[in-house]
Amino acid sequence: MIKNTMVRDLPEQERPREKLIAYGVQALNNAELLAILLRSGTRETSVLHVAESLLSLYKEKGLTSIVNLSTTQLSEIHGIGPAKAATVLAAVELGRRIAQEPFARKASIKSPADAAAYIMPRLRYETKEKFAIVLLNVKNQILSFRIISVGILNASIVHPREVMAEALLNSAAAIILAHNHPSGDPAPSSEDIATTHRLIKAGRIMGIEIADHIIIGGSRYISFKERGLLR
Repeated sequence: MIKNTMVRDLPEQERPREKLIAYGVQALNNAELLAILLRSGTRETSVLHVAESLLSLYKEKGLTSIVNLSTTQLSEIHGIGPAKAATVLAAVELGRRIAQEPFARKASIKSPADAAAYIMPRLRYETKEKFAIVLLNVKNQILSFRIISVGILNASIVHPREVMAEALLNSAAAIILAHNHPSGDPAPSSEDIATTHRLIKAGRIMGIEIADHIIIGGSRYISFKERGLLR
């Protein structure tokens, strides 16, 4: 794309909006989709070039890096002001909510893969480590998702009392533990394993099962249940 080639100067079939209408949304690349959201560039730079500039700044991590940008960070890119930044972030948030929607109505967790599919869109984009719980009823249907703590997982920030209190408050029969590794590596640390075992012991005393512990690392996950780490 030549910097000074404005969208209006492109052949009609190459203009992002017209291309979408003619060929469907799947025919557009990432820059073209962003260009539709941004709507316009500057006097000197086309909207497609502005979109490409945004993508090139975060090329290493790809589109997922946009999820955690603020309006201030987006507005620092030439051609993107607060209004355009808000439009982009609103579209990103809609995408996140759509990803969560299939599990919105008391879906049943029948396997570690089900649990990971539910947890993944809620934790994979977080830049800080977050520990959460998924509360289940006797039919393994989801009652609630709760963030318990933020920070590196250890005994000092995850207390069994807080976890069990949430379970009792929601009349949960079982709990799935979950947290993310912002590094992208879902392999459990010794602290992850120790904290899990403490919560399992507390659950046995309270009559509440710890059904699994899912660790999210980017697009990957590990399940304590699958690895035989629940005891």
